[in-house]
Amino acid sequence: MPKIEVYSTAVCPYCVVTKNLLKAKGLSWEEVRVDTDLAQRDIMLARSGGRRSVPQIFINNQHVGGYDDLVAADRSGKLAQWLGEVA
Repeated sequence: MPKIEVYSTAVCPYCVVTKNLLKAKGLSWEEVRVDTDLAQRDIMLARSGGRRSVPQIFINNQHVGGYDDLVAADRSGKLAQWLGEVA
């Protein structure tokens, strides 16, 4: 099973749809809340190359980007490759 991390906040609608997309695919993820832990926000900034928006998504420690990036990867088949599925 791939390691999926989603940096998010409580009031972010894109975070909700990201988690819904992952759930629909039968995937599990670790949610890292950056609104309640400022140290995690700093870690997210460092890992994402300075991107401040949420969600920031990582699959197997590879930065995917935000929700739009995740959807684009899903449509192009890249997401299946990252997850180790046959595209």
